[in-house]
Amino acid sequence: MLFEIFVFIVIFLLVSTGGLLLFYRDAMLQRVHTVITPRSKPRGLLSSIRQTGSSLGDVLGHFERALPKSQAEVSVTQQRLIRAGYRNEAAVKILYGAKLLVPAGLCMLVLISGVAHYNAFFVYALALGLGYLAPDFWLGRRIATRQKNIRLGLPDALDLLVICIEAGLSLNQATARTAEEMRVARPAISDELGIVVLEQRAGRARSDAWNHFAERTSVDSVRTLVAVLIQSEKFGTSIAKTLRIHSDTLRTQRRQKVEEQAAKTSVKLVFPLVLFIFPSLFLVILGPLAIIMSESFQKYFTH
Repeated sequence: MLFEIFVFIVIFLLVSTGGLLLFYRDAMLQRVHTVITPRSKPRGLLSSIRQTGSSLGDVLGHFERALPKSQAEVSVTQQRLIRAGYRNEAAVKILYGAKLLVPAGLCMLVLISGVAHYNAFFVYALALGLGYLAPDFWLGRRIATRQKNIRLGLPDALDLLVICIEAGLSLNQATARTAEEMRVARPAISDELGIVVLEQRAGRARSDAWNHFAERTSVDSVRTLVAVLIQSEKFGTSIAKTLRIHSDTLRTQRRQKVEEQAAKTSVKLVFPLVLFIFPSLFLVILGPLAIIMSESFQKYFTH
């Protein structure tokens, strides 16, 4: 069994290396030339990561072309990737390429492990289905995690916006400063606020930039914040006071949600008590009594 798994890993690495050499040859030669040439400047980490991602997308692009898809489906997938924080053009190719490679890898693993001997059709169908849906499940988890991080970091971002506005900065400058200060503590919301700043610097209207922020994240608290900001700008009310009230409201909602979950704990404990704890108690308490009663009845029946 271990030998078969080792052979599968070796074959997979050889096939992957052959694919990289076939589709990634020019980029590899360019990197080798960059390393050998002493006068060339070393690339930064960010540029190397971008080049690796685009190259990986080019490699997987040859696989994702075999998957039938419509333009509307690609648009929805690209929107989901943006919500998960992946804005690279190669992300769509990587996702669709994974939908082909993961089922193939699972089928190869089933073939090597010998599980298909029990029911070949069912096992291979299950491997293909799980392999095709696994990238979508993973992407959904990434979206949920990012939305949760944005939801948790929004009150802190609003407090920092209030401090910056009360210090004399405009809303645009306060947004840029908040995105810069929260880059380490809350990278998700810092990234989104940075995009808002870039859109405003590019000439987009403030309301449109904040509306795009709400559409990208698809978080209810962000939608409420955008609506509050647009109304505050429209009616000329104090933005700092509006943001402070909204921040207190978000914290109150979070506290109420925690209290609600704590109140549901007693109801959720009923099922473990009934299924696991009560049978054990009945067995410990009534078990000896049942044994004694069975012995007593056995004496009467033997006579």
